[in-house]
Amino acid sequence: MVDLETETGNIITAFEHIDANAVLISVGIIITAVLLSKIIAFVLTKISEMSWKYRLHIKTIIPLSKVLIYSLAIYYIISTVFALAMNQLLLLSGLIGAGIGFGLRNLFEDIAGGVVIVMEKTFQVGDIIQMGKYYGEVKEIGFRSTRIVTPNDDLVSAPNNLVFTECVATGNAGSSEMMASFDVYIDNNADADMALKILEEAVVTSRYVFISPTRPVVILLNDHPFYKSLKARAYVNDLRDEFLYRSDVIRRTWNEFHKVGIKAPKAQILSYDENN
Repeated sequence: MVDLETETGNIITAFEHIDANAVLISVGIIITAVLLSKIIAFVLTKISEMSWKYRLHIKTIIPLSKVLIYSLAIYYIISTVFALAMNQLLLLSGLIGAGIGFGLRNLFEDIAGGVVIVMEKTFQVGDIIQMGKYYGEVKEIGFRSTRIVTPNDDLVSAPNNLVFTECVATGNAGSSEMMASFDVYIDNNADADMALKILEEAVVTSRYVFISPTRPVVILLNDHPFYKSLKARAYVNDLRDEFLYRSDVIRRTWNEFHKVGIKAPKAQILSYDENN
């Protein structure tokens, strides 16, 4: 049976004998781990961009490699440089958690959230996600935060602890293709059949669309009291082209609408979610 008082004393003694050389070695190991993780992330990102088909699969290795490198570095420092035994290591972890857990609660929640995201693959680097109020492409999954590029090209750092408190939706779930849907509103007296035909033609001829037996194009018509809405659902070939696809289809659709006299509704339409 482990004597907690004795082991705690051994840990304190081990840290009392830490010299400048051990500190320098530890700093060197940490710097090496950081540089190595950045180099691996850079190389894998370059390789993923050259291999479009496996782009997202390759990028999933990046956060896993960071967890592995940092974990090995910390373990090596504590077990080899500071020469702590396994039972002392476990006890030290408990003491640290008990001592500063409440003071740095948000930090530990973020780190725990990062580990959950990586291990459970809640989402991956390259995915398009909705995480709380944040929406965009995942560029990096860090220990404390997830970096997301929004449609406005803003780089947002969303805290990882949101995975415990907010719903997380992914638009592609690791696939290169992603469904992109949008609505087009026309006047209630407009020719709905003609409008459906024009919209479908614009969708299937878009340079960004991806069509297959499992990725069909769906065009829906909804009739409202003062207007009609047409919803287009199709998959983009590359999820990064989601907004280019929407812009391309809407622009060409309305060009054809103007030619045949299909007009927008007179009533103002309020959309509850601009991402749907």
